[in-house]
Amino acid sequence: MGETVAFLIEAKGLTKSFGGLRAVKGVDFHLNAGEIVGLIGPNGAGKTTLFNLVSGIYPPDEGTLSFRGMEISSLKPFEICRLGIARTFQIVRPFLKMSCLENVLIGIIGRSDHREGREAKEEEARNLLKFVGLGGHEKNLANNLTLIEKKRLEMARALATRPSLLLLDEVLAGLNPSEILQALELIEILRTQLKVTIFWIEHVMGAIMKASDRIIVLDQGQKIQEGKPQEVVNNSKVIEAYLGESDA
Repeated sequence: MGETVAFLIEAKGLTKSFGGLRAVKGVDFHLNAGEIVGLIGPNGAGKTTLFNLVSGIYPPDEGTLSFRGMEISSLKPFEICRLGIARTFQIVRPFLKMSCLENVLIGIIGRSDHREGREAKEEEARNLLKFVGLGGHEKNLANNLTLIEKKRLEMARALATRPSLLLLDEVLAGLNPSEILQALELIEILRTQLKVTIFWIEHVMGAIMKASDRIIVLDQGQKIQEGKPQEVVNNSKVIEAYLGESDA
């Protein structure tokens, strides 16, 4: 019998320094398949650096990272993506002079299983655009989209790689309350319909507390708390990290 893989992804002692600054310090975490896990913390806490370690943009200085039981710490970003880990970025980065359809096609063509013909690829890209709420925008240039539309396109591009784990970096930033509700509905659909596990950085506290199964809190590069949203929001260490010791 084969060994049972306990977690979809697991990190032990992840550490990353830039010169004299230790941005991530000995962080342990895991995600179960099908979870939505929020990653929060003050500005400069190390959240995006942790995402960069998971997605292969930076190699860790210390620690291990495994995905489906496979060590991935030394892999390049495209290798990690092909295993099933995709991400969005806080500052959206579509190819502005390309159409929405072409943006999504790039993600499909980059997969290791992209043997379908051009027509099948374009149909998949159209379906993904429709899924994220951009049906009818296939020929529109990415440069002409609104902010929420660019965020939806960014998500469609990530989904084009067929991930089992999706890293979302502040997808709600800059959105109005109505757009935030739409985005939360889409995130839940990703979990329920596409069976995608979500690891999510967000500063819109009400939204991430409502949508997440668990919350991980970083402060100054270290994990200071982890648990259900209500447990985390009432934790004195978390309150102090956000408000400062005197205000807390």
